[in-house]
Amino acid sequence: MNYTLKHLRYFTAAAEVGSVTGASEICHVSQPSVSAAIAHLEDVFGVQLFIRHHAQGLSLTPAGTRLCAAARDLLTHAEELSQDAAGLAEGLSGELDVGCFVTFAPFVLPGLLRVLAGEHPAIRVRPHEDDLRAVLEGLRRGRYEIAVTYDLSLSQDIAFEPLVTVPIHAVLPAAHRLARRRSVRLAELVEEPLVLLALPESRSHFLSVFAEAGLEPNIAYETGSFEMVRGLVANGYGYGLMHSRAPHHRALDGTPLACVPISEPHREMHMGLARLESTRATRMGLAFAQTCRSHLAALLDTPRG
Repeated sequence: MNYTLKHLRYFTAAAEVGSVTGASEICHVSQPSVSAAIAHLEDVFGVQLFIRHHAQGLSLTPAGTRLCAAARDLLTHAEELSQDAAGLAEGLSGELDVGCFVTFAPFVLPGLLRVLAGEHPAIRVRPHEDDLRAVLEGLRRGRYEIAVTYDLSLSQDIAFEPLVTVPIHAVLPAAHRLARRRSVRLAELVEEPLVLLALPESRSHFLSVFAEAGLEPNIAYETGSFEMVRGLVANGYGYGLMHSRAPHHRALDGTPLACVPISEPHREMHMGLARLESTRATRMGLAFAQTCRSHLAALLDTPRG
C-alpha cells in the first residue's frame, strides 16, 4: 500500500473545508504537507481528486467524491481499531491467557482464580498447564501474557518476579525411617531407589542438585507425572525430590507419604510471575499479577494433613 492514513486525513480535511489552507489548520500541519498528500494520492490512484479554483479553494471531482467517501469509512474503521486496541490494553474485562507450571497448577491456580473472580468478576482466565520449557515458549509465542512458574532456565528475554521461595524436599513413604526427621541429607538417601520427575528442565535440575553435592543417585523410575512420583513413593518404590508441595500428604490412591526438607546447601528456587520482557502488560495482566502478589504465599501456606 503506497499511501498512509495521514495522506487520507489531509485529503478528507481538504474536501471537508474546501481548501488547502483550512485543511492545514485543522490538521495542524503546513500547507505544503497537505498539498503533497493530495498530489501523492492523485499519483497513486491515477485520478484527479480536486478541481483547483484560483482564490476560491477546491471542489471534489466525481472520482474525488467517491474516494473521499471510501477514505472516511477507512479512517472511521481505523479509529474503531485504535479504540478496541486501547480497550484490550486498559480494560478489566475479557479473556486473559495464563500459563502455569504443571506440577503445582492444580493446587495453586484454582485458588488464585477464585480470588481474582471476587476482585475482578469480568476477567475470565484461560489457564494453560505445561512443563517449564513449554511455559516459557508459550510466552515467547504470545499464547499467553503471563505465567506462574519457577525461576529455572530463564533467558534474558523473560522478565521474572519472584514471589515465594520454594525449598527442595524429599518425598518419602510415610513409614520410611527418615519420615519423621526435621530435615534429611541427600547422602542419607542416595543409595536408595530414586523416583525421578523427568519433565523437561526438571530432570536436569534435580540431577544437578545431586551433582553439586558430589553424589550420583540410584534412579529406579522416571516419570513426567507429579502425582505418579508421589504415588510410587507412597507405595514404597523409592523416594523423590520436589519443590512443588501439595497441601496434603497422601497420594491419589490415599496412601500416606511424608515431605522432609533437604539440608544440603542448594540453589534457592522461587515461584513467581514470568512474562516476555518486550511486551507491555495489559490491565488484566496487571490485575492478575497483583492477585498473585497478595494471595500466592497464603494459598501455599494452607494446613497440610
